Amino acid sequence: MKFKDYYEILGVKRDASEDQIRQAYRKLARKHHPDLNPGDKTAEEKFKEINEANEVLSDPEKRKRYDQLGANWRDGAEFTPPPGWGQVNVDFGDLRDIFGGGAAGASGGAFSDFFEMLFGGGRASSGDSRRARTRARGQDAEAEMEISLEDAHRGGRHRITLQAARGCPTCNGTGTSNGGVCPTCRGAGQVVSPKTIDVNIPPGARAGSVIRIPRQGQPGAGGAEPGDLFVKLQLKPHSAFAVTGDDLTTDVPITPSEAVLGATIEVPTIDGKAEMKVPAGSQSGQRLRLRGQGLNKRGGGRGDLYVRLKIVVPAQPSEREKQLYQELAEAGQFKPRG
Repeated sequence: MKFKDYYEILGVKRDASEDQIRQAYRKLARKHHPDLNPGDKTAEEKFKEINEANEVLSDPEKRKRYDQLGANWRDGAEFTPPPGWGQVNVDFGDLRDIFGGGAAGASGGAFSDFFEMLFGGGRASSGDSRRARTRARGQDAEAEMEISLEDAHRGGRHRITLQAARGCPTCNGTGTSNGGVCPTCRGAGQVVSPKTIDVNIPPGARAGSVIRIPRQGQPGAGGAEPGDLFVKLQLKPHSAFAVTGDDLTTDVPITPSEAVLGATIEVPTIDGKAEMKVPAGSQSGQRLRLRGQGLNKRGGGRGDLYVRLKIVVPAQPSEREKQLYQELAEAGQFKPRG
């Protein structure tokens, strides 16, 4: 019998948290799902192996029992069970019904001999317990969406299209049909197809904000309630503004005369144009603040807008401009280099 390193299969450390195990499982399950790899027997076997590892490591009792074997075993090494292990029979949930038709040995068994040895045949003690297992709530799903800075500021509605799993219409999510493995989902209990979902973005959203959409996650086994979808927001780069928390920064060019004499100029804001006073003697790179012209905050109020001044000179001055600059150079006492 070959030892199975469930931690290695999911690519996590032995001290991984429940969240780390769940995230690793979701990522690998999506990658190797049979519907995304039609006709690929290797991916199908990997998918079953991933589910077997998750079945053990996501259950505190099974994980504790598995960890008692010690950390010195390598995946694929020859394994002989310790005395007394064969006397244990642990009910291990709905994945057997999804992959193997319910009883141990059906269609070759859902899980490996190694799993069978550790946790027994998994037969339900009654019809009621089997139905309870096969109607487990679906797992939550995760997705990312990129939105504009304006939508993060004001809020809005967006649509996202995902390759989403849904309960198999042939077997109603059980994985079995007519006493054997379902031919539509190949025992997975799920099929994958494009799905478009409306996402409401609240005003004051930020990069990294997560929006929960109830009942849009993975389908439940046997037609049970789906899990939830968690959409993580990312911001598209903006041509005019840089974001720091609730504040915005923008660069605005000014002329040398505006910098020396001062002026009232028009500057861009996230809501349109606004007037701002440039004090006399302003320097290139100097930052001026417009209070309350930054991004909306989720709890109310707004951040600030910082305007960074950039003194620019004409690339092709007229003859008159050249003359005036020459006169200024001869009359001026300002020596920036000492």
